[in-house]
Amino acid sequence: MSALFYLVACVILSIAVMVGIAFMSKVTTARLGNSISSVAMLLGIILILVHNQILAQWVIYVALFIGGAIGFTMAKRVKMIQMPQMVALLNGIGGAASAVVGIISALSDNTGSLYPMFERATAYLAIVIGMTTLVGSLVAAGKLHKVLPQRPLVWSFHSWGTSLSLIISFAFIVIGTVNAVGNPFWIVAGCFIFSSLFGLYFSVRVGGADMPITISLLNSLSGVAASIAGMAVGDVLLVSVGAIVGASGLLLTQIMCRAMNRSLMSILLGTGAKKVTPKTVVRESGKTEVREIREEKKETKTAGSVLASAKNVIIVPGYGMALAQAQHQVKQLADKLSDKGANVRYAIHPVAGRMPGHMNVLLCEADVPYEQQFAMEEINDDFEKADVAIVIGANDVLNPAARHAEGTPIYGMPVLNVDQCPEIIICNFDLKPGYAGVDNPIYSKEEGVFLKLGDAKESLKSLMEEMSQPGVETASAAGVPSAAVAEKTAGSVLASAKNVIIVPGYGMALAQAQHQVKQLADKLSDKGANVRYAIHPVAGRMPGHMNVLLCEADVPYEQQFAMEEINDDFEKADVAIVIGANDVLNPAARHAEGTPIYGMPVLNVDQCPEIIICNFDLKPGYAGVDNPIYAKEKGVYLFLGDAKESLKEISGTL
Repeated sequence: MSALFYLVACVILSIAVMVGIAFMSKVTTARLGNSISSVAMLLGIILILVHNQILAQWVIYVALFIGGAIGFTMAKRVKMIQMPQMVALLNGIGGAASAVVGIISALSDNTGSLYPMFERATAYLAIVIGMTTLVGSLVAAGKLHKVLPQRPLVWSFHSWGTSLSLIISFAFIVIGTVNAVGNPFWIVAGCFIFSSLFGLYFSVRVGGADMPITISLLNSLSGVAASIAGMAVGDVLLVSVGAIVGASGLLLTQIMCRAMNRSLMSILLGTGAKKVTPKTVVRESGKTEVREIREEKKETKTAGSVLASAKNVIIVPGYGMALAQAQHQVKQLADKLSDKGANVRYAIHPVAGRMPGHMNVLLCEADVPYEQQFAMEEINDDFEKADVAIVIGANDVLNPAARHAEGTPIYGMPVLNVDQCPEIIICNFDLKPGYAGVDNPIYSKEEGVFLKLGDAKESLKSLMEEMSQPGVETASAAGVPSAAVAEKTAGSVLASAKNVIIVPGYGMALAQAQHQVKQLADKLSDKGANVRYAIHPVAGRMPGHMNVLLCEADVPYEQQFAMEEINDDFEKADVAIVIGANDVLNPAARHAEGTPIYGMPVLNVDQCPEIIICNFDLKPGYAGVDNPIYAKEKGVYLFLGDAKESLKEISGTL
């Protein structure tokens, strides 16, 4: 094979990888993009084998078979809810491969090389970046898989340990580069040990809501490590493809940091607002059964009645929908609303879920049309015009406290304007604050919030059942005042809703309730409601987590809206349904100074007139800040317990 042919082939394959990545930026072309990149990688492997004339080495085929078998097995066995930790693990494997290449190159005799110092420098650098990526990815995967504590771990002299391990690692690189005399084993060992320590130190202090950014950064580092390893061995294709992966990962990391209004260093070094432990306003037993909570004076209004009359609905999916696998129930609820004449859309926050596009993938799995899935910036202004916002397992991504709660981790982060919706239905696992530890004031809103706590699937089923209750739609259609209705329930609210916003959160993911969310959305859509999903950028545990879960439940990408797209629509929606979300819609973020979520952009769920909340309990989220929406006297319907059961109960009312 001529050198010219090899270089031309490398350029073509590199372009193919870039085209594949470009296609993967849109849900409609993601599969095609993945296929293009996969084929390009396969052709790249063949090209390298032919170019280096090592086709006769039988051990290569054994390695290819073993690797292919492992990959095929994981593709079949790994569930969608486990995809974040799978991505983290694959990042680590890429880093490990680069480190191995660096070790072999460093221990090889390069005295006859034209650029021995350059080869030594790149070899040691590949070891450092590769091992940092490997250890950091393993810690991230362990946190996501719950074999390690999900909360940030800070040890004594943690910052010193982080800085020293990094400085010493680069000191070994410099020493190994300029010193060509003696056995390089100790230089390799030093790079190996201290870079591993750095990967451990920086990753253990990263917690739940910041994990999507960490995974994106580790993905970038795996590409950088591969590119540097390619320099060490003189492989042009490895250099170019690794650089593409590194650059794309870094861009995604930057975008997500901007979405959270935080710097990368503040996330990696654990700097930011000091957490507070505010007084708990609402306490619940934490039982898993589904239960609807409402004050005596608002017995005549329910989430079902709000949905029954809604004509403009926005659904906000979150990581809780992914955990509950409730995307199909969401679709069913949206279909019910659409059948009633409601316009149903989905609001997707850019960091909802645990990986980019997580909510979109889950919604697409539930056959939710792409046209109904909207990014935050596309739908955020529509929340105040929507009739209802339905939150499914989302919290931080719609927590309005992010607008004014200075000193909190979420302060300044753009959030979905769920609180601006006149009616909000929240299907969350519980009322605990999200990872940021800031209570969501939407939970304590006096009017227009309906909480469905517990399994998101059950919460959505409950909503659909309420919408189906006899007389729910008839009274509204006849113009009978709410006082004349025997009892206003979440089902009656949904039955009349024409504009519904669903807000998914981490609780939906925990309950694996995304299918139930999709079913509920389908029911709402069948009733003529416009159902949309509002996705907070940090809902879930990786970039796009909520989108992936919603797409898994076949929720159309067009119904998934990012926070900035849908946040302004909450006050115009009929109902907001929250599924396992808390901090991302906690309005305390706007004014609770000194709390972790102060200043974080949140979904304006509290602005919706009717709110249905499907959470496990009423405890504050990770931020430890009570959500005032829970204490609202009117317009809030709480479904506590398993989100799946809550969704089933809600869907049964339609």
